[in-house]
Amino acid sequence: MSQEVIHVYLMPGMAANPRIFEHLKLPEGQFELHWLEWMIPIENELLSDYAFRMTKKIEHENIVLLGVSFGGVLVQEMSKYLKLRQLIIVSSIKSMHELPKHMLLAKKVKAYKLFPTQLTYNVDFFAKYAFGTNIKKRLDLYKKYLSINDSKYLSWAIKQIVCWNQDVPIKGIVHIHGDNDSVFPIKNIKDCISIEGGSHIMIINKYRWFNKNLPEIILKS
Repeated sequence: MSQEVIHVYLMPGMAANPRIFEHLKLPEGQFELHWLEWMIPIENELLSDYAFRMTKKIEHENIVLLGVSFGGVLVQEMSKYLKLRQLIIVSSIKSMHELPKHMLLAKKVKAYKLFPTQLTYNVDFFAKYAFGTNIKKRLDLYKKYLSINDSKYLSWAIKQIVCWNQDVPIKGIVHIHGDNDSVFPIKNIKDCISIEGGSHIMIINKYRWFNKNLPEIILKS
C-alpha cells in the first residue's frame, strides 16, 4: 500500500511572494508543498471574508497550513473554514495580545490610517518596515522576495494586522518563533517553539532548521 502524501500549503508574509519558501524541502513521497499567493483585497473587505476567498485555492483535504508573519494571521482565519491536519505559524502572533505595544497603540489611536503606503513603492522603505533594521545589508535579497506594492493591498494589510481581534489562540496551533524577531518580539509571545538567533525572516535564512524539524512537527499532529 502506497504511503499517503501530506499536502502542506504555505502562505508568505505581508507583501512577500512565495519564493520565500524556495529552499524549503520536505521528504518527497511523504510531503507535497503548495505555494499560496496574496490576492488584492476587495474594497473594505473583512479579513474573515478574504480568508474565505483564499480557502478556494485549497485543493486537498486534511492539509497542513503554514503561514509566516501576517500570512500566519491569515491562515488562522482560513482555518476557521477548513478541517486541517495541522496549523502552523512562523514569526507571527496567535492573538491580539501578542502584538507589540506600538501596534496596540496604533490601533487605539487609528494611526494605521496615516501610514504612507505610497512610500512602499520604495522597496527599501517597506522591506525595513516588514523585516526589521538589517534591510540595508540585505536589500537585494528583499527585492527578490517582496513583490506586492499595491497601495490598496498594503493599506488593507496593515489595518488587518493592527486591528486583528483574535482574543484566544486557536487550540492546537503550533507557533515557531525566533528569539531575535524585531517585528514581533518574543517577549510578547507565549507557548512557542523558540529558535535561537531566529529573526523575522528566519523562514529564509534558517531554512535548514525547518527542513530538519518540520516533518517531525507535522507527523506528531
